[in-house]
Amino acid sequence: MQEWLCLDETKLILFWISIVDRVLRTPVVLIIFNRPHFTERVFAEIARAKPEKLFIIADGPRADRPDEKEKCAAARAIVDRVDWDCDVLKNYSEVNLGCGLRPATGISWVFEHVEEAIILEDDCVPHPAFFRFCDELLERYRDDERVMMIAGSNRWFRQKRTAYSYHFSRLPWNWGWATWRRAWRRFDIEIKPWPHLRETKWLSEILENTEAVGFWRKAFDEAHAGKGKVDFWDYQWTFACWSHSGLCVYPNTNLITNIGFGEDATHTKNRRSVVAYLPTFGTKFPLQHPPAVAHDKGIDEYVIQLQTRSPSVKPLRVHQKLYRKFGAFIPRRLQKAISNLGWL
Repeated sequence: MQEWLCLDETKLILFWISIVDRVLRTPVVLIIFNRPHFTERVFAEIARAKPEKLFIIADGPRADRPDEKEKCAAARAIVDRVDWDCDVLKNYSEVNLGCGLRPATGISWVFEHVEEAIILEDDCVPHPAFFRFCDELLERYRDDERVMMIAGSNRWFRQKRTAYSYHFSRLPWNWGWATWRRAWRRFDIEIKPWPHLRETKWLSEILENTEAVGFWRKAFDEAHAGKGKVDFWDYQWTFACWSHSGLCVYPNTNLITNIGFGEDATHTKNRRSVVAYLPTFGTKFPLQHPPAVAHDKGIDEYVIQLQTRSPSVKPLRVHQKLYRKFGAFIPRRLQKAISNLGWL
């Protein structure tokens, strides 16, 4: 009996140690604008994680939208609800910089203060496991120049491709992600080296897909010609990763759901997109690490085909379409059970 009590007490002590040890020390960044209803959902998950340091990046209202000032103020009021021990730093623009310059300049400001950070936009709702996933891998790959970011999204719709907790990819996707100052310093919103690289086989050697090469050539042309005055920044981040042979970490289960699809969105207007409102599944700890830092070519080829709408991508079946639309409303335990059946 005494042995059982001793064992039980030991388990209890270890349990509480694990909770204390899970304090989120990595700074979190939240980028907001004029959607308080979305901001509230993302902020609620950040509040559950209770980071020790929180950066808020906010854009200002557009001059031709009279109602936007009130919406921006409402979004900013939500993040004033911090009720845990937290150092809050704010970078608010009173004029509208747009969804290119505002995130880019805001993230650069963050890395003037810290060496690494977890970054969320106001429509990217994280699973609670997302924060620990990023926290652990930021530490693991902190000094590995090959790895430029940790992503929370999973675009491989069958949730379990390998026995490991994550895989490496050449394709950045910034719906809930994390990175280091040493990687972000490669970012250039004007992508100045592009004219030289455009005349080489550089892009085709990365993508090995004619349609994808055409898409990204057009995107990089626009980014370079815009000289920073464009309504996107993530294409330039992709350029930074590719031009420095960078790899991205992706979880083998989805940890982020993007709720921002709709007519009021700037880019994600199509509610029927196969990546809209994807349910989250969490992940198991301790993480199972892949044996080598090398991109999964099979996954990358699939994602490239999906992005270019190649007919070789197998279309979603009826039950998969229904799950994409309504899966976010299913309890997480049931989501996991459905995923384990291999229906996704």
